[in-house]
Formats: sequence, structure tokens, C-alpha cells
Amino acid sequence: MRIALLSDIHGNLVALETVLREIAQEPVDQIICLGDVGALGPQPREVIERLRQLGCPVALGNTDDWLLSPPVSSDPDPKPIYTIAAWCAEQLSPADRAYIRTFPMLLELPLDDGRTLLGYHGSPSSFNDIIAATTPIAELVRMLANHAASVMVGGHTHIQMVRRYEDAYLVNVGSIGLAGITAGGPGLPANHHVHWAEYGVLSVEHGRLSIELRRTPLDMDAVLEAGRSSGMPHLDWWVRTWE
Repeated sequence: MRIALLSDIHGNLVALETVLREIAQEPVDQIICLGDVGALGPQPREVIERLRQLGCPVALGNTDDWLLSPPVSSDPDPKPIYTIAAWCAEQLSPADRAYIRTFPMLLELPLDDGRTLLGYHGSPSSFNDIIAATTPIAELVRMLANHAASVMVGGHTHIQMVRRYEDAYLVNVGSIGLAGITAGGPGLPANHHVHWAEYGVLSVEHGRLSIELRRTPLDMDAVLEAGRSSGMPHLDWWVRTWE
């Protein structure tokens, strides 16, 4: 069994299609997406339509929730992400919003040999939670309470990671469409000069479990042209995330 693990596409259809073409070149039994699909990028509607065509399970991410209820800032000069999120929400149709409302908080999949996979965005407890390599055990206990699986996989931070927790693997597959922005605080590492998309592949074969974290190169001319032709606000901010 091989499962492609996608997350944090952030309205970047060029990056998503790059990853899907790569996945199509090898045997994959299932694709799952761990949220943050449309917001903060130039092609929110196009990404949502592509995922709908794929028919893959999608977990609800924090910025997916923003597309349903755009965040309101009291600051007279709000951060670019809030303005961009509101613009992305305006691009969606009622059918797009109805599709997002079908995203569950958790994805549970059986694996071969009795193993299980639990997917989420931030943690099983909240799509805003941060699970990092440095997260204290006490915090993990709180976030993972009442949940057990052989592999627990999420996104949100845009920082790829594999970590052991008791008998489970905790995995973060990074970001397909906005890896130049990381979340979780100043103590976590940042990605620089990002010209790639990130994703993962989980394999269970002959009793052997393996987890691949991948970075695949992007056609940056195509990525930036998608931004320039979109009408997205704060394009300069978005372009800088790729530099």
C-alpha cells in the first residue's frame, strides 16, 4: 500500500499539478490531503476544483476555515495574509464553500497488517495546534489525548518532520504551495530561497513501513506568472515568499 500525503497547497495550482504529475509516475493507491487548500494563493478556486476532481479525502485546515469565515483584523493596516484570505474567499462559488464544509477534522485510514493512519491539519485536537520536533511531551500528550494510530500525519507548520511518539510516528509533510512561509514561532526553522513543493509518500509493504519526505522542483516562471495574472492583492508579499 502506498499513500501520497499532500498538505498546505494554499491556492497554488502550478505546484499542485507538479506534484500530481510526479505521483502519477509511480504506483499510488490513495491520495489524502491534510488541509489549507485554497487560501493565501492566486488560484483558490482552481485548486478546490482540482481536488474535487481527484475525489481524495481532505482534512479541514485553519485557512480553509478562513475561506468560510474570513478573519477580521481590528488593525487599520491588517497583515497581508488577512487581506489575501478575504480576496480568496471572494473568488469562491457557493458550491466551493459547500465542498469545504464537507472537510472533516480527522481522516482515519486502515493500513496493511493492522496498522492505522490518522490525518489532521495541526493536531487531532485543533487545526491551529503546532506539532514540531521541539514540542514538549506534555504538550503532545494534551494534543494527542484519546487518539492512537501507527502514523499520525499533519501539516500547518510548513516544516517537514518525522518524530517518534510512544509507538507512533508523528509526520509533517510540509507545504506544496507556500513552503517559504513557516508557522509556529521564532524558535522553529525557516525555509529560504524556496523553489520547490513538498509532500510525502507512506508505504506499507511486506510488513515494512516507510515514510518519504519529498521536495520536487517547481517551474518558478509559471508559479510567479500565475500570481501576476490573478489580481491577488499584496502580490509583492507573496512573491517575496519565493525569494
